[in-house]
This record gives sequence, C-alpha cells and structure tokens, in this order.
Amino acid sequence: MNNNNTTFKDTPLSKIPSDWEVKELIKVASYVDYRGKTPVKTDSGRFLVTAKNIKSGYIDYQNSQEYISEKEYHNVMKRGVPKIGDILITTEAPLGNVAMIDREDIALAQRVIKYRAKTDEVDNYYLLQYLLSDKFQQILDLRSTGSTAKGIKGAILHKLPIDLPPILEQKAIAHILGLMDSAINTNNKLIAKKELQKKWLIQNLMTGKRRLNGFSQEWKEIHIKDVSSEVSIRNKADNQLTVLSCTKYDGLVPSLEYFGRKLFSDDVSTYKVVPKNHFAYATNHIEEGSIGYQDTFKEALISPMYTVFKTDSSINDTFFYKLLKSHKVVYQYQNRMEGSIDRRGGLRWDAFSIIKVQIPSFEEQSAIANVLEIANKEIQVLKTKTEKLREQKKGLMQVLLTGKIRLSYDI
Repeated sequence: MNNNNTTFKDTPLSKIPSDWEVKELIKVASYVDYRGKTPVKTDSGRFLVTAKNIKSGYIDYQNSQEYISEKEYHNVMKRGVPKIGDILITTEAPLGNVAMIDREDIALAQRVIKYRAKTDEVDNYYLLQYLLSDKFQQILDLRSTGSTAKGIKGAILHKLPIDLPPILEQKAIAHILGLMDSAINTNNKLIAKKELQKKWLIQNLMTGKRRLNGFSQEWKEIHIKDVSSEVSIRNKADNQLTVLSCTKYDGLVPSLEYFGRKLFSDDVSTYKVVPKNHFAYATNHIEEGSIGYQDTFKEALISPMYTVFKTDSSINDTFFYKLLKSHKVVYQYQNRMEGSIDRRGGLRWDAFSIIKVQIPSFEEQSAIANVLEIANKEIQVLKTKTEKLREQKKGLMQVLLTGKIRLSYDI
C-alpha cells in the first residue's frame, strides 16, 4: 500500500485523487431493467431471483424460493439473459441491495436492474464493490423517493456518479476486496453446513427417530395443558417495562429495538406481564409459528392480544420451545386456526392447550437441548466471525474506494 504524494481534487460530491475520474453509471455499464409485469409463478422450473433474494453482497437462494416455467422464462428474459458476473441492484422494497450473479440457471423479477461494466477502462468487480460502498449507498438514498418504502427510478439511478481510479488500481482494489469476500464466503459456507447439521439434529432428535446414547425409554404423548398453565398478569401499575413483540423466526424481541420505531400503545396498563422463563404467542397469528420464550428480562410486557404460559418442573424449556416451533406442531396450529368458527379469535389457550405432543423423560429432554445449544453456539461463533470480517472489509472500502490509501498496481 502507498499513500505518498497523493493530491486531491474537488468534485460535486467529495474530494478524490487528482488522477481519478467521475462518470455516470450509464457511461461505464450496460444495463437491463427487469421492472414491470410480475412473472407467473410455478411450483418448479427456473429459480426466480426477486428483490427479496438480493442481499448486501450475495444472493440468498434459501429463504424465499419462487419459480417460473421455461415458457415464461424465455418471455421475461427477452430483454437480456442473466449471466454469471452480472451485477444486480434492487430499486425498491428493499432499495439498494447489490449482488453479483453466481449461477446461470436463474430468472430475474421486477424491482431489479442488471449492470455489467462495458469498457476496458472499468473493472466489473470494482464496479460491484463501488455499488456496495457507503458512499454510493448514501447518494442512492439521497436521490430516492418515498418515506417508509423508498425507491428510485431507473433514469435517476443510471446517472449516479461512480469514482474511477486508473484501471490497474481498480483491479488492485478489486483483488484486495475480493480476498475479503472469499474469506466471508468460506465462513458462510461453514455456517450453511452447520445449519444443515442442526436441521438434521432437530428433525431426528426432536422426533425420537434418533436417540442419544443411554436413552431407550418410550416417549409419552401428552396435551400441552398437562405440563403447563396459562398466566395472565395485567400491568395495572403501568410499570414502564420493555415491550416485546413476537416474530416468526426470532421469537420474542424488544419491539422498539427490533423494528426501529414504536408500534405499541402509549398506555401499557392493559398489557400483559411476561415474567422470565415464560412462553408467549401471538394468539391471532400462531399459525405462522409466532411463539417465543422470554429468558432475557426479569419481567417484560406483551400486547393483551398475546397468550402467556409457563411449564412445570417436568419440562426442559429449551427442548419444549424447539418442540413448539417444529413443523409438525406448527401444522397443528394451522389446522386448528382453519377449523375455528371465529377465525379472528385466533388460537386461545383452551384450544392451544389440548394440542398433543410427544415428549421423552426430563433427562433426555435436557440432553437433546444441550446438543442443540452446542450446535447453536458453534453457528453463533461463525456468524460473529463473519460480522468481524465484514467490518474489516468495510474499513478497507472506506479508505480504498476514496483514495485515502492507494494501492500499487502490480497485484
């Protein structure tokens, strides 16, 4: 690295090294705009990459899976077949997520524009990194419209400025940041492998298909009410405790912190108290698996539209929480909700508590919970490492993509 003898010049937005240029995105990259009519979805076929799949720096093929037929694919992709190396950017919902295509058998949906560097003076991977940078993202945000759901028109996006070092420096920057991306991707592959192992453990240990060493006793079938009881404590004293919300994937979370804005009432005197080591579920939305376990605060609050309950001493709560979030039990929530006379009434305690589940002895519950907790900790260690690598990359981007630190061109 070299930072000697660098002089800077003013541009409309910032200072950049004197030998750098500023050009509009449309001048350095060809594009295809896939926004428009929503493609007709099918159960199989070509994987449809939507704005939901495009994250910051990668395409998520797991959490949202949609497909279109071959016929629809050829119709929609007339504007340009996506290729490996093409850079995608979302134009709304969410705005500004950027990723590079890494497989060829995909289709692209609305709210996505595809770019690729089009001259010998621009490195395609450098362009990707610049679109990911804080500087470009801030400009994108400033030029967007809307309040809660921001978006940007293609005509405006195309004219956003791109800082361009000499081509050899672009390649050097892309090389260094690419090494960071490789480290992050390698770590994420380990996370994915550990997640699959954890999924296998849950599917097998939580159902008794596989038994841990030392356990052979038959599991017994019970009603939820046989091992737990409803708790309904109102916040009559109007104590200003942390208000929780229940999410499908993360369970109980501090509402204000999680959503970034206040969604609950100013008057919390009618809210329910959730003591530590108690469960709570969204009475009207339990069919989505919206159930959580409160193990963070001595006491917290939840909307009166929730149901709160606790288990007895025969239950290991970590095991029981996994059981209540399992697909088999969530399916029972869905069936009971669909069969309800008053669908809006949700799944109240009387109906919820008679659901039948299979459980082993307390000792086996605890052993299974311990195995799953170890798996969780291993995954969390890897996720923490990924976050540290991302922070390191972010620091490099802030100095390399602004010219504060220059790279030699011999990489």
